[in-house]
Amino acid sequence: MPLAEHLRELRNRLAVAVLAILVVTAVAMVFAKDIMNILTSPLPLCTEEEAAAATGGGCATVVQQGLTSPFTTYIKVSMLAGVVIASPVWIYQFWAFVAPGLHQHEKKYTRAVVAVGVPLFLAGVYFAHWLLPRAIPVLLQFTADDARNLVDVSDILDLTVRMAIAFGVAFELPLILVMLNLGGVVTGKRMLGWWRGMVLGICIFAAAVTPTDVMSMVALAVPVTGLYFLATGISLLNDYRRRRRDPDGGLSPDEASDLDLTPSALGAPEEVGPAGDTGAERRPRGFDDVT
Repeated sequence: MPLAEHLRELRNRLAVAVLAILVVTAVAMVFAKDIMNILTSPLPLCTEEEAAAATGGGCATVVQQGLTSPFTTYIKVSMLAGVVIASPVWIYQFWAFVAPGLHQHEKKYTRAVVAVGVPLFLAGVYFAHWLLPRAIPVLLQFTADDARNLVDVSDILDLTVRMAIAFGVAFELPLILVMLNLGGVVTGKRMLGWWRGMVLGICIFAAAVTPTDVMSMVALAVPVTGLYFLATGISLLNDYRRRRRDPDGGLSPDEASDLDLTPSALGAPEEVGPAGDTGAERRPRGFDDVT
């Protein structure tokens, strides 16, 4: 199609995706308070006796500051639910726009990405939801004895969403590595050689996106590291299968061959002449006339 047709199709598919998100957002407004309660459930709430005693340490009181804060949080939760629940629609629209330009094997890979990537992302989100009720009480233990924790709803929502997205994206790491291996970009052997840097990078990422307690960082770093080694093992098996199918080890145009490029010593110069004739008497200084 010409460029104008591509832009028109992109506009139509974006309109369908945005419309689906708006419709689901409007429906989610009816259940926004229930969704809000689910997202804030990891926070241990103080009972009336604990709140009256004004002591923190193991619980907190949820508050909303300002006149517009409840409405803003209400809209934010509804839009978040709209984007998540309408994801099948806008993912399909993206796929339908890109698919006509892909080869058959590329379509197969993208289907595999969707089939494996969605469960991995959901597994990361569920793991974050499981971890937060165990990590937040650890953070509350640092409260002063005579103080009371007042946690804004927007703060706990931001923490919950940030943790869910961080864990979901982190669980996509093995899929990205396997796809790079299937595309011939990186080998399993090279991935295995990166293990020290990858483990360090995973730990730094886990420390940056999780709360400040060590337990949360370890809880994210350990499974992601295990998934990295799982992806490395799958890539090694795929390389072995590829070598058995092509024992000659045919190289792609972008892959360097295993040539010995070590420079060797040059021999002494020889005079140029016909076979069996040095021609020294007919060639001044041992060179022919052209030279």
